Amino acid sequence: MKSLSDHYKLKNEVPIPCIGFGTWRAPNGEVAVSVVKHALLSGYRHIDTAAGYQNEVSVGIAVKESGIKREEIFVTGKLQNTAHGYGETLHAFEETMKKLQMDYLDLYLIHWPNPIMVRDHWQKSNAGTWKAMEELYLAGRIRSIGVSNFRRHHLEELMKTAKVAPMVNQIRLCPGETQDDLVSYCRDQNLLLEAYSPLGSGKIFEVPEMIALSAKYGKSIAQICVRWSLQMGFLPLPKSVTKERIEENVDVFDFELTDEDVSVIAGLKGCCGFSSNPDTTEF
Repeated sequence: MKSLSDHYKLKNEVPIPCIGFGTWRAPNGEVAVSVVKHALLSGYRHIDTAAGYQNEVSVGIAVKESGIKREEIFVTGKLQNTAHGYGETLHAFEETMKKLQMDYLDLYLIHWPNPIMVRDHWQKSNAGTWKAMEELYLAGRIRSIGVSNFRRHHLEELMKTAKVAPMVNQIRLCPGETQDDLVSYCRDQNLLLEAYSPLGSGKIFEVPEMIALSAKYGKSIAQICVRWSLQMGFLPLPKSVTKERIEENVDVFDFELTDEDVSVIAGLKGCCGFSSNPDTTEF
């Protein structure tokens, strides 16, 4: 990884920029429009949104007003938890496209594998959703399809009926939260691992080991986190509504962590908490 313009390649050969801009908690309206436009101005070419973030309208406006050609920007959307099932997914996708004012998505994900409203039949629900997503993919409406927050048993269940295998699993990956068994399984299946919340939480800025590494490399703790994610082979999705931090989070290509320091960061177990269990979440 030498620059922000570098890409990973998905199993269907679609290139995906190596760092994405996360928009969770970027409120719809002036704030979301402004920060997404600034991210694009700062060199990001990968924008990650979701129906559940309720800011798709603003993301679409920002992409359009950026002046950058649509085909030069990789846009990810996610299916909301209330829209699982074949027909529901097709309808939800069209709603997302209307809000984004786009003709296609570069990546579409099932946001959560086991929402509370389908908890007693999540397997059937996901099978119907995936069938709809496969049809949209084969029709060229989506360039790549994948999942988010899926554990191994969710993926294995999905593959019982899937005709097109998922290309991405977007999960929480950050210092001290490496989900080693799941990561190994996904890599065996040739799924790209996207890392949401790559900075963990505010607690990361108080971790003595991270403070020491920041001093050692002359980089911020946030930059250390993003660089670590890249060296782990993940695709980080840092988010911020502060313009200076948006720029800082991608200024990570002029240094490299030693293998020892990569291991130290991975070993900070629980420093930023752990991921929610998708089978027991209350949404």
